Amino acid sequence: QEQLVESGGGLVQAGGSLRLSCAASGRTFSRYGMGWFRQAPGKEREFVAAISWSGGSSYYADSVKGRFTISRDNAKNTVYLQMNSLKPEDTAVYYCAAAMSMPGATSRRSDYDYWGQGTQVTVSS
Repeated sequence: QEQLVESGGGLVQAGGSLRLSCAASGRTFSRYGMGWFRQAPGKEREFVAAISWSGGSSYYADSVKGRFTISRDNAKNTVYLQMNSLKPEDTAVYYCAAAMSMPGATSRRSDYDYWGQGTQVTVSS
């Protein structure tokens, strides 16, 4: 079973940047579509970004387009989320997820099979 571990979260001022990493322990990482979701206090978990198995295509929520970039390094079993121009509204726990049966970029929670424990991102105003 794949284990996903997020890192890179922290406290940053509005307008700043953070880079989140998600390390996978499995040996078939390169076959999975990967995604990032986030959940703010009192809100449901929402889609942020997704990337296909090859890294050739990606998909973003409208709220982060132009600011966030998802990428992956299959040789390192790692997916990244570069977050620039951060806003207080970006404050949330960020989760990475793996879709075993969906090699493409998907925004649907139901397509994902494995989830990390999350990393906290706090953006101050």
